[in-house]
Amino acid sequence: MENKLHEIEEIIGKYRKAGEILSIVRSEAKDKIKVGASLLEVANHVEQRTIELGGFPAFPCNISRNEEAAHATPLAGDETVFGEDIVKLDLGVHVDGYIADAALTVDLTNQYGDLVKASEAALYAAIDTVRSGVNTAELGAVIEDTIHEYGFRPIVNLTGHGVGPYLAHVPPSIPNRHIDHGAVLETGDVIAIEPFATDGAGVISDGSLTEIFSLVANKPIRLPAARKVLKEIEQYRTLPFARRWLTSDKLDYSLMQLEKAGIITSYPVLREIEGGMVSQAEHTVIVTDDGCEITTR
Repeated sequence: MENKLHEIEEIIGKYRKAGEILSIVRSEAKDKIKVGASLLEVANHVEQRTIELGGFPAFPCNISRNEEAAHATPLAGDETVFGEDIVKLDLGVHVDGYIADAALTVDLTNQYGDLVKASEAALYAAIDTVRSGVNTAELGAVIEDTIHEYGFRPIVNLTGHGVGPYLAHVPPSIPNRHIDHGAVLETGDVIAIEPFATDGAGVISDGSLTEIFSLVANKPIRLPAARKVLKEIEQYRTLPFARRWLTSDKLDYSLMQLEKAGIITSYPVLREIEGGMVSQAEHTVIVTDDGCEITTR
């Protein structure tokens, strides 16, 4: 019994450490998001600083702008700079596979303050609702109602999620809207709550650009170049990685072959279908008997 308790405390300690690292990196990165600043420099800072502080990226630094909701990350050699954008910074840190996941929105337009507040207020309203025994449907209702109070819509086909060892997305889903049936949260569950608010239709679809992938089945592939890429991505286990992290030759063709073989999956940039502006807020929490602990505060 003592060994089990010690193991649990050790795991919780790693979740907390990941959250502490993320909090430092997020604060530093937020200060770098300015009109004219390089997206690639911000992403590189996030990922390199995470390693300097004793963690590893749980997924590539997401920098999604304006109508983009998620899965945007700079390309290798990207020269794009921030304009008057609404910027979603979504970052993940893991310590021995135990993940912290958080996001914030920076409004470089100075015109969408209420949209930013809508997702933030929905996040904290949901956090205030979390405790052991609560159904995730209650969180979805609180999130949608709060966003509506600000005059916006939640993005209904994006959800929060659980996190597990070396897995950035596991059950339960945390809806951003009213649903009939959810899952009951239990003490010790680790979940990422992430409301998205928009002035558009409230629905996202896949865009044409894909820079993020993850390994889903490590099985043989005949093409030598693809085998070389597979060897390179094995270090990320089941966690997402960016194309720009890889150095192998014939990279685009190899990734295409690996996806075709069902060895990797891709994460296209997600865009609001009406081109609406999108804000996001996110924290990772550990569910307790009477509330929760925010690891990424």
